[in-house]
Amino acid sequence: MSHTYELTAEVRERSGKGAARAVRREGKVPAVIYGDKKPATPIALNYKELNLKLHAGGFLTTVATINVDGDKVRVIPKDYQLDPVRGFLMHVDFLRVSRGTTLTLELPVHFINEEEAPGLTRGGVLNVVRHTVEVHVPADQIPENLVADLAGLEIGDSVHISNIALPEGVTPTITDRDFTVATIAAPASLVSEESEEEAEGEEPEVEGEGDEEEETEE
Repeated sequence: MSHTYELTAEVRERSGKGAARAVRREGKVPAVIYGDKKPATPIALNYKELNLKLHAGGFLTTVATINVDGDKVRVIPKDYQLDPVRGFLMHVDFLRVSRGTTLTLELPVHFINEEEAPGLTRGGVLNVVRHTVEVHVPADQIPENLVADLAGLEIGDSVHISNIALPEGVTPTITDRDFTVATIAAPASLVSEESEEEAEGEEPEVEGEGDEEEETEE
């Protein structure tokens, strides 16, 4: 399960670009809490504290609690903006999370037992098709990642979503097909050797062969 955390915020009295710039000059990040059929609440959070959470990993998949002037609100970050030049955190959108809420999230895929995959130990390459998988998940049961077991896989084998044991309550948003998450591809050297062998096995075509001229009697 993702580890929750708590942040302290204060309500922003004014909104707009000018007010947001003033908040940033104070070392804070302008943000907004919305959803759950309630009015949006503009807030300001401590920049250093929030920036640490952003870079700690799992920011967009972890439910947090924001203490807004003594009122504790459960939220999950839905989006954030960075300065395109300096990379500073500029703004964050938080979605209110109530009991029983189901979220749609991108969960990272974690691959295990690579050393037990014959295809990889023989020089094959793990070709990751999807680094993340979009799923529906209960807000109170968000796993840190999905686990794909590579044990026993040979070159040419694939890992489909059906091969991944999904935690209780977690379902993929794509339901019309058993989509591929990763494959074990042949190493480039092996592919090159096979191509050369195929080329050597082809008989060269001789110009004019089989087109003998017929002799005519005069």
